[in-house]
Amino acid sequence: MRAISQDTLGGPEVLKDVELARPEPGLSEVLVAVHAAGLNPTDWKHRAGGPFLGEPPFVLGWDVSGVVEAVGFGVTLFQPGDEVFGMLPYPHGVGSHAQYVTGPARAFVHKPVSLDHVQAGALPLAALTAHQALVDTADVQPGQRVLIHAAAGGVGHLAVQIAKARGAYVIGTARAAKHALLRELGADELIDYRTTDFRERVGTVDVVLDSLAGETRMRSLDVLRKGGTLVTILHGATRDETRSAAERGVRLAAMLVEADHAGMQAIADLAAAGRLRPHIDATFPLAQAAEAHALGRLGRTTGKIVLVVK
Repeated sequence: MRAISQDTLGGPEVLKDVELARPEPGLSEVLVAVHAAGLNPTDWKHRAGGPFLGEPPFVLGWDVSGVVEAVGFGVTLFQPGDEVFGMLPYPHGVGSHAQYVTGPARAFVHKPVSLDHVQAGALPLAALTAHQALVDTADVQPGQRVLIHAAAGGVGHLAVQIAKARGAYVIGTARAAKHALLRELGADELIDYRTTDFRERVGTVDVVLDSLAGETRMRSLDVLRKGGTLVTILHGATRDETRSAAERGVRLAAMLVEADHAGMQAIADLAAAGRLRPHIDATFPLAQAAEAHALGRLGRTTGKIVLVVK
């Protein structure tokens, strides 16, 4: 099979289109013929030397949408020919930027017919991150005020929709040029972070979703009500941030996305109901993965970049 691999750490130029042996599904695994695979910041970070995968060679990619090719012993949820999507176990289940990939059957769910493979391939890692942050960690409730930083990003634009589906009042920070899209997705209030200090506009909120860290995370503590929650999806909090959160009586939770069958089913259900849709910024054929990485690392993407395999 064709795959995008690398032998060294570095820039997009280290990515190579190679031929590898097609994997076989093991116990409780499925073999999926990949039709589309999303690209996430963790991909270009690990390409350059991220914290979890160590030294190459490796094939990147955690998002998958495709068709079940074969099933291993013990699999009862799927059969060959089923259209599925899901996230390979993060971080060590990596490898979806290829024509075929194996993974635990329960990392996948049936793809809604309302989504094509590109849309489905864009969702898993980013949508699971948003869902696990807002639903599992912060337990967002109807009427709560939720502040989402980088609201037009891969995680952010999905988090806006998930928070709205929970009945929250959603405030997002993003460049003004991206406000129209975010209003379409359900944001109630938007702030251009380049011209406005969000602390002067948002009042008090119940939940903050932080995907920026640094000064933004510290300033976000200022707008949380006592008993509120700040969920960060980046590296853990500093000693100063932890102390500041404790002094304010707020919870600061650092999370790492996990493969999650129930979470993926909730995402599939929202998508099938028309309440969750990814915005596709760009698509690239698998062979142009380096170009996709170069675009992604600029940090200006609205929504998601997807590699199209079939």
